Amino acid sequence: MMSPDAWMILSFLGLLIAGVPVALSLGLAGAVGIVSGLSPMMLATLGTNTYNSVAKYPLIAIPLFILTGLIFERAGVAARLVRFAQALIGPRHGGLALVAVLVCMIMGGMSGSGPADAAAVAMVMLPSMTRAGYPRPFSATLIAASASTAILIPPSVALILYSIVVPGVDLRALFAAGLFPGILAGLSLLVPAFWLSRRHGWEAPTEVERPPLGDSFRQALPALFAPVIILGGLRSGLFTPTEAAVVAVAYGVLVGVFVTRELGMRDLWQLFGEAATISGVVMLIIALAGIFAWAGTMLGTFRHMAEWLIALSDDGTLLLILIMLAVLAAGMLLDAISIYLILMPILVPVMQHFDWNPVWFGILLAMNIAIGQFTPPVAVNLMVTTEVAKIRLEQTLGWALVFVVAMAGALLLVALFPEIALWLPRVLGYAVQ
Repeated sequence: MMSPDAWMILSFLGLLIAGVPVALSLGLAGAVGIVSGLSPMMLATLGTNTYNSVAKYPLIAIPLFILTGLIFERAGVAARLVRFAQALIGPRHGGLALVAVLVCMIMGGMSGSGPADAAAVAMVMLPSMTRAGYPRPFSATLIAASASTAILIPPSVALILYSIVVPGVDLRALFAAGLFPGILAGLSLLVPAFWLSRRHGWEAPTEVERPPLGDSFRQALPALFAPVIILGGLRSGLFTPTEAAVVAVAYGVLVGVFVTRELGMRDLWQLFGEAATISGVVMLIIALAGIFAWAGTMLGTFRHMAEWLIALSDDGTLLLILIMLAVLAAGMLLDAISIYLILMPILVPVMQHFDWNPVWFGILLAMNIAIGQFTPPVAVNLMVTTEVAKIRLEQTLGWALVFVVAMAGALLLVALFPEIALWLPRVLGYAVQ
C-alpha cells in the first residue's frame, strides 16, 4: 500500500512526464495528496489555497519587471548598448563575444528574466557575430548562457519569489548579494569565449568597424541609467522592491516614447498584452503550487523528505553538493519559479539544520538554476536563441558544455567563499543573518 506522500510525488512526476503543464501538474498532484491522505471534503480548500498563494504584495513586482524587460527590449535599448560596448571594446579577436556578455548583463539589470534578455540581445548581436566569422551555434549558446545571469543580477524575478518562500529573508539583501556572483558568472563565460575566439581566429580586427565613442555613449545613457535608478532607489530607501518595479516601468515608457522614440501607443498596448500573458503563466504556477504546498505541509511530505535528506549524511558539505546536483538536474527540465516552489519547502528545514546562510544559499540556488537555463534538453534561453539563429538545439550541445563548466567554476567559488555574495549586503547594512 502506497503512502499519501508517494501518491502525491509520483502523480506529480507522472503528470510532468506525460507532458501536462507544470502548473496543472502541481495543482492535480496536490489534489491527489489531499484525497489519498486527508479527506475528499478538504478539496473545499482549493479555492482559498490558490488565492492565498498569489495574494501577496511583493508578487506585484513580478508582472511589472516582466513588463519592464519587454519595454526595454522593444525600445531599441539593446541595439544602443551594443553600439556603446563595441565603441568601448573596439575591434579585436573575441570583441563581439565580450560585447554580447556585457550587454546581456546590463539588460539583465533591467528585466530580471533570462529568456527576454536572450531574445533582445540575440536579435541585435547574432547577425553581426555571424558576419564576423563566429559559428552560429557558438554565438547562440554564448548569448543564452550570458542571459542566464539575469536571474542573479538585480532585479531578479526568481529572487523575489525566493524572498517570499523563505521566511525572514530581506529581498534587498538578496538583490545586493546577487550582484557580484552575477558579474563573476558573466566573467567566467568570457574566459572560454575569449580563448576560443583567439584560437579559431574569429573576428579579424581589420574587418569590424568601431562606432564613435562619444555619440554611442550619449545614445546608450538612458539605458545605462535604468539599473542605476532601480538599485539606487532601493539603496537610498526611496522605494521598496515592488515600488522599484513601478518606477522601472514608468522610466522604460519615458525612454521608449520620448528618448529612443521607438514606442508608440499601439506598441505599448501590445506590450501590456504580452506582459499579461507571460505573467499569467507565472502566476498560475504560483497559484496552483499553493495547493501542492498546502497538501505537502498537511501530509508532512516535505518534512519527511527533509528528514530523509538530513539522515543521508552528517556532512553539510556533501549534502550541499548533492542538493546542488539535484537543483542542476531540475534546472535542465523546469523553470526557476517552479523549482523554488517545489524544492524550497523541502530545503528550508535542511538549510536551518546545517545553519546555512539563507541569503548565500538563495544565491547558490539561483546560480545553479542559471546554469540549467542553457543546459539541454529543456534549456529555455537556448530555445530562444536557437530560434533566432535558425539552428537546431542539438548543434549547440558541445558549446553549452564548455559554458556549463565555466559557470560551475563561478558557482564553486561562491560556495567556497560566501563573502563574494554576502559582502555587499553587509556593507549596505542589510540583514544577512
